[in-house]
Amino acid sequence: MLSGENMQNSLKWCFKLKDGLKILEQDDDLARSYLDEAKFSLKRAERNFLEDDLLWTTVVIYYAEYYALYSFLQKTGIKCENHFCSILAVENLLGLDKVKTINEHKNKRLDAQYYMRVGRREEIEKMLKEAKIFVNEFDMLVSNLKNSEIENYRKLIKNSLK
Repeated sequence: MLSGENMQNSLKWCFKLKDGLKILEQDDDLARSYLDEAKFSLKRAERNFLEDDLLWTTVVIYYAEYYALYSFLQKTGIKCENHFCSILAVENLLGLDKVKTINEHKNKRLDAQYYMRVGRREEIEKMLKEAKIFVNEFDMLVSNLKNSEIENYRKLIKNSLK
């Protein structure tokens, strides 16, 4: 969680990165593709979980959430190839509550993928349930976004550059 000034400085930094934040035309088709991939990844995570592959369940849970979050950015015409910056942009636009789950799961994914520290089965099962809620919430958000809301989000992110 970043304070207001730190978030503004971080967002400015994200816009300066080669693969960082960019404001483009919105892409409804790409947004839908990311939502579809989020749902497919959730199914893959469930299969991994049933096969007791808790490491890859953890990794795929995070990516399912990331695809759902990224679908929102695509729907609003914001592109970013940096996960930190994508999550930060969504936090700036929608608030800390909307990114709390993905931030927690990102840390668990890093622990599992890079340090071989995997949570217990009950913990991973809880993550899977939280991921389903997260993906569903973003699906509903993206599916119901109005053009006026999209314009407001675009103005908000542009204002972060000032």
